[in-house]
Amino acid sequence: MSASLAHALVCHPAAPDACVRAIGVSVLREAAGGLSLAYRLDGDLAALRIPDGTMVLAPERLWAHTCFELFVAVEGERSYREFNFSPSGQWMRFDFDDYRQRSVSPACPAPQLVVRRQGATLELDVQLAAQSLPAGDVCLGLSAVVEHADGSHRYWALRHPAGQPDFHHREGFALALKVPTL
Repeated sequence: MSASLAHALVCHPAAPDACVRAIGVSVLREAAGGLSLAYRLDGDLAALRIPDGTMVLAPERLWAHTCFELFVAVEGERSYREFNFSPSGQWMRFDFDDYRQRSVSPACPAPQLVVRRQGATLELDVQLAAQSLPAGDVCLGLSAVVEHADGSHRYWALRHPAGQPDFHHREGFALALKVPTL
């Protein structure tokens, strides 16, 4: 197993977030090819709309609410995969042949999600099986959508491309992960 790496997400500069102090993601690429992610949001949770386990959201629109996201691509390939992980415990996967060009997503094992909410902290742990990810070395885009109580949204990412928030832009796929050596 390789070491876990922690990464701080930054809020898109066009809309600062007074309700969230920080969002971080720890990432671990496992020897068997799986991926473990631990998202942590610290802030005024009462000022946010956070889906819980009693809510059933449209899976295709999890990103329209507070949601943690992962984008995965193989360096040099145009195709990529998007995962949305909701604090409600729901998840969704989208496959793309090219920038925002959706394709059919083959079946994959469901990720394991664990959600914890305590005080000013929301945590969401994700375990993705190797079969859910492209083979080989990958580039990751780590991001989060935060919905405020007034319905407005803030966009957090490891790296934001210039212009409007756009998690699909390859400049945002800022974390390179090598296949672990056994």
